[in-house]
Amino acid sequence: MNSTISSTLKDQGDSALEKSLEPIVTLVVVPRERFSCARQSLESIYAHTTVPFKLIYVDGNSPTELKHYLQAQAQQHGFELLRTEYYLYPNQARNLGLQRVTTPYLVFVDNDVVVSPGWLEALLRCAEETEAAVVGPLMCQHEPLHQEVHFAGGQSHIWVDKTGRRRLREKMYDQGKQVDNIRDRLKRSPTELAEFHCVLVRRSIFDQLGELDPQFFNTKEHLDFCMSVQQNGGSVYFEPDSLVTYLPGPPQNWADVHFYMLRWSDDWTIKSLERMRDKWNLVEDGYFKNKYKKIGWRRYMSLIHPMSQRLTFNIGSDFVARAIAKLEHGFNHYLTSRHRRIQAKALID
Repeated sequence: MNSTISSTLKDQGDSALEKSLEPIVTLVVVPRERFSCARQSLESIYAHTTVPFKLIYVDGNSPTELKHYLQAQAQQHGFELLRTEYYLYPNQARNLGLQRVTTPYLVFVDNDVVVSPGWLEALLRCAEETEAAVVGPLMCQHEPLHQEVHFAGGQSHIWVDKTGRRRLREKMYDQGKQVDNIRDRLKRSPTELAEFHCVLVRRSIFDQLGELDPQFFNTKEHLDFCMSVQQNGGSVYFEPDSLVTYLPGPPQNWADVHFYMLRWSDDWTIKSLERMRDKWNLVEDGYFKNKYKKIGWRRYMSLIHPMSQRLTFNIGSDFVARAIAKLEHGFNHYLTSRHRRIQAKALID
């Protein structure tokens, strides 16, 4: 951002942001793990964002009803809608949106995130006043909205043990705590970690780093990004005056199930963990072994276990769940192979 804009924002505060004729930020909304929260998320953005912004909505093969809704909203609000007829993994979707961004700032927003009043102004103000490359909000989880903390800054760095092996340190602060109980002590501060649920980034950082690493399919991409930014001299900040909530949960309808199973597939998870290990030259220690042991846990908890409870009326459900899980792993492999063929064909056509 040029110095004139910067000094104006610092002198006039939020009012300058709201009165600016030309947006300085683009929101890039991408699918996370399901589609059933997309309307609530988009409507919260338009209800609670007063600073001018551009919006690029990346629609990765949403179901027909949502597809038509997004087309209508794009026409009404004048945002750019990018659609593919195949499902997208997160960095793939973000890179599609990133290619179209021309503003000094962008914010990646997952399609299950609900924002609160002043959220964007606070992120921009923090970036301007600190010259941060990346700014993350106070991230909450679940409903009721904006009450339970998911993430309030954290750690992400490499450390070397006594034998010279490189290990990963990852920690999120205050997860599970009530916002009201900790809000008074939360201050804007440098941090090592921000999550892609919602994060503001200076567009210029990608001139240094290039696009988001496409070899991260579904996990640890935020660690890789934040460490890469800091390795290149950029800073990451936590801004608690920006409050948003993401809504995790099981698929709500059949259209969600297919995407959810692919999004958290064994194949995508293993490839992402291996990329993290190899890119940063990390030892495959207990951190990674624990991740490998839990491969597929989201599908098990959200789909398989509830199904076994319904089938058995909760009598012997664990045995049935394990049996279903063995079958599901094979089906999950089929889904990822099928998706790879569909995407390859679409890209050729």
